[in-house]
Amino acid sequence: MAHTFTDDVLREAIEEAGYYPALVTDSLATSLAGERVESFVVHHEPHFDQDQLRRHVSVLVLTPTRLVVGHTDEYPPDHAHERPYATATTEAVPLERVSSVVISRTVEQPDSYTAGDTARDVVVTVGWGAMARVDLEPATCVDPTCEADHGYQGAITSDDFTLRVSHEADGTQRVAEMLTFARALSGATVGNS
Repeated sequence: MAHTFTDDVLREAIEEAGYYPALVTDSLATSLAGERVESFVVHHEPHFDQDQLRRHVSVLVLTPTRLVVGHTDEYPPDHAHERPYATATTEAVPLERVSSVVISRTVEQPDSYTAGDTARDVVVTVGWGAMARVDLEPATCVDPTCEADHGYQGAITSDDFTLRVSHEADGTQRVAEMLTFARALSGATVGNS
């Protein structure tokens, strides 16, 4: 869910997701440290890992000064844990560190698209310099008979966090809410260099 509301609305959205709400709320409260919530998105993503259903929730919270990114994952028992367990992690990123907000939307029948039409899916990628992806390929020249080694060329892409919501998996309302959050985050980072 994406909103511009209070902590209570965030708490309700986390409870609605139904995935360890007390743990998710407590972990976010630690990072929020009392700062006002301006917008947020809660994304619950169950998936199959071999023969087990695994769950994951991501919560992005925009405050006046920071982007708080939270992840909660559950795990089956292992050599260190006799019972299933969960890990909740948050990262608080100062807005001035956010270097890019990439918003990608997919629409059907683009020839008849009008402003405000519903997207089929929305992908938001936020970069703040903590992680980067390097894509390399052999460099070439225009001479097709050239056998010289021209080294490599490539690109370094900031790719700290990506979240996708789709009409099929999450519903039209969630797609619209994701766009609302993306707009708020993009607006909050205007002027960052």
